[in-house]
Amino acid sequence: MIIEDKILLEYRVTEKAANLSAHFNQYTFEVAPTANRIEVARAVAKTFNVEVTNVNILNKKPKVKTDRSRRGKAGTTGGHKKAIVTLKEGDAIELV
Repeated sequence: MIIEDKILLEYRVTEKAANLSAHFNQYTFEVAPTANRIEVARAVAKTFNVEVTNVNILNKKPKVKTDRSRRGKAGTTGGHKKAIVTLKEGDAIELV
């Protein structure tokens, strides 16, 4: 069973994501760390009533950073998983 709210966390609003959606009919979402391509495709299709042709998954690993305000103690930046979803030609997602 696919729960769309648990798989699709948020739409990524970046310059690259805007360019992909305008020119290549691809949309970028931050997804759950345990989600796979099939679950992401089904969640997008069910949520937005579109046909998905391809899903690319990218994992950003957390980086270790030192914080000078905490006397050089190491911490990590948050990692995340994002999916670039390609839709069938003619389909579009209205994200207002």
